[in-house]
Amino acid sequence: MSNKDTKYIFVTGGVLSSLGKGIAAASISTLLKNVGFKVSILKADPYINVDPGTMSPLEHGEVFVTDDGAETDLDLGHYERFLDENLTQRNNFTTGRVYSSVIEKERRGDYLGKTIQVIPHIVDEIANRIKEAGKGKDILIVEIGGTVGDIEGLPFLEAIRSLRNEVGKKRAMNIHLTLVPYIKVAGELKTKPTQHSVQELRRIGITPDMLICRSELPLPRELKNKLSFSCGVEKNSVIESLDAPTIYQVPLNFLKENILIPISEALDLGDLKPHMDQWDTLVKRVIAPRDELVIAFVGKYLDLKESYKSLTESLIHAGAHLNAKVSIKWVDSEMIEEKGCDEILSDVDGVLVAGGFGERGVVGKMKAIRYARENKIPFLGICLGMQLAMIEFARNVLHIEDANSVEFNPTCKAPVIYLIDSFIDASGKKQLRTVKSPLGGTMRLGGYACDTKANSLLRNVYGGAKSVRERHRHRYEANPAYREAFEKAGLIVSGESDGLIEAVELKEHPWFLGVQFHPEFTSRLTNPNKVILSFAQASLVRHQNG
Repeated sequence: MSNKDTKYIFVTGGVLSSLGKGIAAASISTLLKNVGFKVSILKADPYINVDPGTMSPLEHGEVFVTDDGAETDLDLGHYERFLDENLTQRNNFTTGRVYSSVIEKERRGDYLGKTIQVIPHIVDEIANRIKEAGKGKDILIVEIGGTVGDIEGLPFLEAIRSLRNEVGKKRAMNIHLTLVPYIKVAGELKTKPTQHSVQELRRIGITPDMLICRSELPLPRELKNKLSFSCGVEKNSVIESLDAPTIYQVPLNFLKENILIPISEALDLGDLKPHMDQWDTLVKRVIAPRDELVIAFVGKYLDLKESYKSLTESLIHAGAHLNAKVSIKWVDSEMIEEKGCDEILSDVDGVLVAGGFGERGVVGKMKAIRYARENKIPFLGICLGMQLAMIEFARNVLHIEDANSVEFNPTCKAPVIYLIDSFIDASGKKQLRTVKSPLGGTMRLGGYACDTKANSLLRNVYGGAKSVRERHRHRYEANPAYREAFEKAGLIVSGESDGLIEAVELKEHPWFLGVQFHPEFTSRLTNPNKVILSFAQASLVRHQNG
């Protein structure tokens, strides 16, 4: 399919941020995919960072990594989890990336000496990136980050305005997501914030074809009619979006609101009947599961749960397939350092030590790992979690007192975790990195093949697959110099990638696995990651056996 046939749905947000544009966009894409369309989704972020790679999780939530190694906004994670498809770096770009690209072209002389301006050069670059992401698709959903009225968002809004003019009405529609707040004192839902937001959008030259109204309470018919009249949209195009017990219910709620009828009318798509039976079954299990288990989530960014978004969602996916609620017990690793493990971990069914950067809280994480190892509690260590499992084992089983990671002590005598000088990246290029390399761009990022060891837990988890592909985001590697000593003492290397250690597991343990990759990045509601699912299953068995 050529770009001439691609249809576009532009999603903007008004009133305030964090209303759930990403979930709304992902929900619409899920419905359209389950009708049978080839759908993709793009997030355009107006902030000036080139990508979120160097942004603190406390600032922006999780950094999501695509298979092709792009560090992207966490909304891309939602898109993949809803669509069950791999997206690429084409599906997310920022103001920083747009300006970098335009300035690079200007320096090369591509613009033949012209004065470079926001209109047309920046706006054209944005429009071209949108078209590129839509190639080969029936429908591309484009979410514009931020809120209407933000200064930095104006070039993006101008780009979607001009693109709609270019492709024509039957090939593009504008959906505006807004807030209808309930004012307790007055006992009323208020439409004025939405009206003002739509006025601002129109002032910029964009008229919405649909309103998605976030609200705590159902919208009465007369209020929907008032919004339709005052904002100039059809009555059937005012869609109610109430708070849901799980984000995965949102597509089903939209379906009840008949969202596909006005979308079909706007884009001339015909009669739309999505197949949502499997989705419906899984959502029912998420909302009212048969069993329950408790996982201790040991980490350090616990003040902002968004920094572990993919991981918490992957546990929901696993729970849906096991018909069990995976309750997370958030454990600050520094609390373990203060109180010890018996007080905090005695009532859990599984222990999860997640990834992260920096030395803070690692002693508590290693105490949790030791507790899981010695008490035969199912344990999953991800990225730093695997590395700490190896350091803990080296110190407490092999009695190598100086065992450490060069991330925490660059001059340690026993670098169980070290920094390799060179490696081949996801695109096949050789990368060099040292302790002094800048943080951005020196990590092993994206999808790599991992060869599994015969008769290992890892191979068994993956259903006997000799090789699997998972995503990475780390700088430091496990040092193979200690491999022989580890394996002699019962910590087996069960996964490798071009000679690099990818997974370790304990021989004499019901379920103990550390993986260098991030299995949560490939988990979807309809297709949970096998490592996370197996870990949750082992924890459920422990729970059922008391």
